[in-house]
Amino acid sequence: MAGGSHSSVTEFVLLGFTDLQELLFVIFLLIYITTLVGSLGVIVLIRTNSQLHVPMCFFLRHLSFLHICYSSSITLKLLSGLLAERNVISFNGCITQLFFFAVFGTTEAILLTLMVYDRDVAIREPLRYLAAMSHGVRVQLVVGSYAAGSLNALVRTSALLRLSFCGPNLVNNFYCEIPPLLLLSWSSAQLNEMVMAACVGFIITTSVLAIVVSYACILLTIWSICSAEGRHQAFSTCTSHLMAVALFYGSAAFLYFHPFSRCAEDQGKTASVFYTMVTPMLNPFIYSLRNKEVRSTLRRATNELLSCKCSHRFRSNQAEADITCHSGVSRRNQADT
Repeated sequence: MAGGSHSSVTEFVLLGFTDLQELLFVIFLLIYITTLVGSLGVIVLIRTNSQLHVPMCFFLRHLSFLHICYSSSITLKLLSGLLAERNVISFNGCITQLFFFAVFGTTEAILLTLMVYDRDVAIREPLRYLAAMSHGVRVQLVVGSYAAGSLNALVRTSALLRLSFCGPNLVNNFYCEIPPLLLLSWSSAQLNEMVMAACVGFIITTSVLAIVVSYACILLTIWSICSAEGRHQAFSTCTSHLMAVALFYGSAAFLYFHPFSRCAEDQGKTASVFYTMVTPMLNPFIYSLRNKEVRSTLRRATNELLSCKCSHRFRSNQAEADITCHSGVSRRNQADT
């Protein structure tokens, strides 16, 4: 067992939500289905349409894939736990969930920053945009994002495995995460709190700083060269993007930087719902459907689908009318005979 030399705990009980479990199951299931449909729809739309094979949509496709992985790593266990009398997860399963949660969360934060950088290059240096964001460069950036996410997850889980867990094993959350687990440790968690604050603080600080600087450069460029209508559209796009970023980073900052106490666990549980489920559900709409190219492609695909259905229905009705007419002529011929 992982950490077996220090711990006698073989499983954790996830307390999760104790009230209105049937209602919460339906709500979380709908949120998860919406996330899957939205993210898969974006991936299929980008893969099947050659007009969307551009750098920005390349990052959108990987971001949508992350939403599926990110949400699935948490929501599936939550849904099964809401249907069970006792939501139990093994020690190894808890560490595994924590590791992949950190990988996907960190990678998503970095990808959000890369998407802003992509827009920065496209607006400020349009002539060298395709060369600067070539396919090879984009692949390297995405691979680097996953590598950074894996490194962050490895550091945090390795620091957690040095602690002793000898009971109790009741985790006041719906998934395994470091803050509630630190409250259960018999060892000093001061080093773990420092490591977690350093890792999360570095990622949030550098990402937010890069986003703010990039958007400041974008807005300055647009203000100097665009019309009033173009400036209004750019400001609208930036505002929606920044609101989504604020939701993601705000819930993450509250989750990790609020005091580690049992009184704050319920507040952290609420923030975790936004961080793990609501944000992945909203991101496909915020980052994809507000994209002009994706929106126009989706509109064309919808119109083509409706046209095909109408054409098929018209041909079916016409065929039925021809058959009816032919039957009527045959009956009249038989009567005349």
